[in-house]
Amino acid sequence: MPELPEVETTRRGIHPHVVGRKITNVIVREPRLRWPVTPALGQYLTGQTISDVSRRAKYLFLQTNAGRAMIHLGMSGSLRVLAADTVVEKHDHIDLRLDDGRVLRYRDPRRFGSFFWLAHDESHALIDSLGPEPLTDKFDGDYLFSQSRKKSVAIKQFVMDSKIVVGVGNIYANESLFMSGIRPDRKAGSISRKRYQDLALRIKAVLSAAIEAGGTTLRDFVNEDGNPGYFKHELKVYGRGGEPCFTCSILLTETRLGQRTTVFCRKCQR
Repeated sequence: MPELPEVETTRRGIHPHVVGRKITNVIVREPRLRWPVTPALGQYLTGQTISDVSRRAKYLFLQTNAGRAMIHLGMSGSLRVLAADTVVEKHDHIDLRLDDGRVLRYRDPRRFGSFFWLAHDESHALIDSLGPEPLTDKFDGDYLFSQSRKKSVAIKQFVMDSKIVVGVGNIYANESLFMSGIRPDRKAGSISRKRYQDLALRIKAVLSAAIEAGGTTLRDFVNEDGNPGYFKHELKVYGRGGEPCFTCSILLTETRLGQRTTVFCRKCQR
């Protein structure tokens, strides 16, 4: 599933290709995504110029003078800028044709994404209750400490809660907790302010590294077959259950926490 770094890479990749371009036509081939595509999407977008591409959590926004398109890539979705005559494939559900002869194409094999229209400054229930962005000044150790008081939920589930902070997916939670030496099953309310300050810095570092590893072009994010690519940077614990810890060499423990694969070192994390 595309996580925050992958979505940010998509934003950076398409931004220079679509900002300033007028949408000349909208083609919706399949409106049945996780939620139905806004019925009058073509009416709202046709003739509009894209002024910006922004991101909130894992949602992308195409900004115009009349409002914005709110896009989620779901579990398998991608956005690509292609020549208008590029052959349409089975899972290519939405095209935004641009005035330079290209098309912004939304592909989603599992149809678990979404494509909404928000008029002017209209918000949406899916983003109204989201926590702060992890790479902003609003997110730090003091914030995590204050939000965690009296919380008995495991720390890994706590930092993966989008109401606490957005974008800390399973991979990045595993990695950040290892780097900060915190066991993923520790109660969130039992962790000190100092350790939260370190954890917040580690989360920022892991996400920033993933974004940098992703690059800023469409080629970095989309493979030749059109499927989303994933970063090949070295992971210290995720996906390495039963292998030696890079720090102490004992075998890493793999378990399930909150129905998600969790890998940690029993010696280095406490």
